[in-house]
This record gives sequence, structure tokens and C-alpha cells, in this order.
Amino acid sequence: MRSALKWGLAAGLIAMSMGTASAKDTLTIGQTLEPPGLDPTAGAAAPIRYITYTNLYEGLVRVMQDGSVQPLLAESWTVSDDQKTYTFTLRQGVKFHDGSSFDCSNVKFSYERAVAPDSTNAQKGLFEPIEKTECPDAATAVVTLKRPTSNFLFNMAWGDAVMMSPDSVADNKTNPVGTGPFKFKEWVKGDKVVLEKNPDYWGTAAKLSQVTFKFISDPSAAAAAIQAGDVDAFTSFQAPELVNRFQNDANLQVEIGSTSGKVVLALNNARKPFDDVRVRQALAHAIDRKSVAEGTYSGFGAPIGSHYTPIEPGYVDLNDAYAYDPAKAKELLQAAGVPDGFEMTIQLPPPTYARRGGEIIAAMLAEVGIRANLVPLEFPQWLEQVFRGSDFDATIINHAEARDLDIYARDKYYFNYQNPEYKALYKAFTEASSEEQQMDLLGQLQRKLSADEPNVFLYAFPKIGVWNKKVKGLWVNMPVPADDVTQAYWEE
Repeated sequence: MRSALKWGLAAGLIAMSMGTASAKDTLTIGQTLEPPGLDPTAGAAAPIRYITYTNLYEGLVRVMQDGSVQPLLAESWTVSDDQKTYTFTLRQGVKFHDGSSFDCSNVKFSYERAVAPDSTNAQKGLFEPIEKTECPDAATAVVTLKRPTSNFLFNMAWGDAVMMSPDSVADNKTNPVGTGPFKFKEWVKGDKVVLEKNPDYWGTAAKLSQVTFKFISDPSAAAAAIQAGDVDAFTSFQAPELVNRFQNDANLQVEIGSTSGKVVLALNNARKPFDDVRVRQALAHAIDRKSVAEGTYSGFGAPIGSHYTPIEPGYVDLNDAYAYDPAKAKELLQAAGVPDGFEMTIQLPPPTYARRGGEIIAAMLAEVGIRANLVPLEFPQWLEQVFRGSDFDATIINHAEARDLDIYARDKYYFNYQNPEYKALYKAFTEASSEEQQMDLLGQLQRKLSADEPNVFLYAFPKIGVWNKKVKGLWVNMPVPADDVTQAYWEE
């Protein structure tokens, strides 16, 4: 009897031990593109934010999956009656991953660095309204604006507005130091970035001990990796034609979500003949946007008629503005003085939507006499030549940032759209005090862009998520570029 009891207890202990050991607490996420660095304040590439947003770095506020803005390093705030002064109460006891303390001095440093003459922040315009940042004490940050800015809090929730430490900022591209629930472990170039749980995190601890972001650019290899279990999740899978295969796999969960991404045929408005609105409108009529969405994303992306998506507040449906009409396109080209069409180059970054989209669009443009030469670029080349250098005719790119109508009001941005009327409308929008005024002006901004067609607006970028059915807590929708794994876990 004692022997039986002894062995029964032993078996129970072994079973308990095995059960504990099998509770998985690491996650491998597949990503299509490798980021050029890991500092979101020093580059525009969305893959930087996929890895770092809220995982490594944190701002005063953050965007949740539903698009709302919630407190983060600021636990609360008040706004003055004139809407120009924001007083943030900061969380205390927060430390950066290198052990240095977070306080108001970091807020002042981060915001002033973003607008400095030598700033490398790709969204420098978000910080332009800031007149000054003051620190009455270590736990209070007072940010005074030059004028009321209705979207200020949302702008400060972008990945470009995260808090930095002066001690580590010089090395953040390769050795990122933030305040988030994960800290940087290693980067094997061409292969993966590994994050590990931050044991000293100020808030709710991460449920995973380690997260690996593995770079797999080839869709077939990515599909094989997710089905073999070499990768646990692909939160933004870019081969939609394989969705049916995943849906028939009992081990996988497929989630079709929405993003704020706008896939556009971006045009260099400073280069002839794209400086003529009639040529830009002709391009819009020559392209069947629904067919482009079908051919590049199996129809998952909804066609759009301006630089805004259905999940963003104040969306106006302008899809009828440029119906597919090759005859109308030819009329506009005739009126613009190029009746026989012209030759152009479309530079294409690596993502499938761009490369496939280029082939489809080139065939459509050929029908109206426009000869499009397709030039594939690697992403670092695209960033240098197109985004920074503005040396291009056209390109296909997903603008992943949310509510980013401000890029058309900037003095300098890569597609070189300059319109005083639009700038005045955008200024009025940022200074509008009521929600009714803001919504009205958002509609006017979208209609103005549709009329001017500085870029050909194609479709809203979908989010195709594929992951192991036991993985929980990943985002289905993506209101901002992010692979937020702060609440991710394995179901036992």
C-alpha cells in the first residue's frame, strides 16, 4: 500500500512537472521586412514600429487596438481652457532598460530633440505646434502649444513620439533602450530581432519571457514556416491567395482585420508631367482600383478615393470620384498636351502588394498610351532614393500611419504636393475646437485631395493575421503600425 502510494505521488509530481514545462512562454512572429534600425524617432519605416511600439519604447500616451488614446507614461493630464497648455502627471518609479530613471527631463529632451534643426524624426511636423516643454517638478510635464491643436494627443501616441534617454539615444538604432515591458536582447542581421521580458517593468508584466521577430520575405517560405510551426504567428501576412490553405489548417487561426494603411501610387508632383492635375486625374481614371486590390490582395483591401480609410474617424466615401474609364483618361491626356501618352518609371519596394501592383498598373496604363518601366528596389534603396531623395516618377507604397492628412500640408515631403488652400484647411482643422467642426473639415480635406489627386489612391491595406490557435492577445486590427505583444500569451 505504501509502495503504491509512493509511486502514485511520484507519478503526480512528474505529471505536474511536465505540465509546468509545457506551458510555453516564448513567441516567434514572422515579418516580411527587416527594419533599417530600431529607433522609431530616426526613420520612417513601419517595420521599426512593428517591433518597438509599446514593446520596447513608450510614449506619454498610446493608441489601443480600437484606435482610442489611453494613458501610458503619463497617468493623467489636464488641458487649459484655451486648449494650448497640457499638464501631464507622470508615472513615478519608471526606469529605462539601462537603469536610468524616467522623469520630466526625458519628456523635455524627447520633444525638443524631435523639433531640433538636426532632427532625424520622420514625423517632425507632429511636434511643430509645441512652443515649449517645462518641468515644474520631476513628475509633471507642462507642454505649451503655439496654437490649439485638436489632434495633439493622438499625435503624441505615434511611435515617433516615444520617450528617450539622453544617455542611450545615440545607440538606439542598434541597441534600443526604452521603458517598455520587453527589452532588447539581440539582432542577428538578415534573420531576427529578439526581445526578452523586462523584469523591472513599472506596469503589468509581460506574459511572455521572450519574443523573436523573424524576417521571411518570400511568401512561400513564410507559409511553410507558419504551417510547420517554425513561426508561431504572422500578424501581417502578405500572400492573401494562401488564406484558404490556412483556414483549412486545424492548428491555425486566421483573422482578417483592418488597418489605417493607404496603398497609393505616389506621384512626384514636382516632376513633369505629374505637375499637371489633368495628368494625375488621367492616371486615376486609367487604373481599375478594384482590380488592383483583387490582384494584389485577393480583394481583401477596400478601394479608397482619398488619403483616408473607413476605420479612421470622419471618413468620407469618395470611391466614385475616379471611375475606371480609359476613354476619360485619354481625354484628360489630350487636354494636358500629351495625347500620345508618355514614358514613366515606377519604383517598387519589396512587398508583394507593390511588386504585383506594379505589373497590374503598368498593363492598365499601357491601354491609354502610358509606358511604365518597373524598377524593383530593396527597402533601404527605396528609403534613400524615393522617400529621402524624392528622386522618382512614381512608386507604390502603403502609408501605414493613422490620420496622416498632415503629410500633404508639409513644406517638404517626398511626393512634393504644394497647395496653399489645402494647408489653410489643415490649419483650420488642427485649430478647430468642436468635434462638429473637426468632422466637417476632415471631409473638406479628403475632398480637396480627391480633386487634386496628388497620388492615385488605391485601397485600404488589410491586415491578414495567421497564428497558432493557442496564441492569444494579438491585435486583429492595426490602427497604427504595431505588433503589440504586451498582452500576448499561450493558452494552456
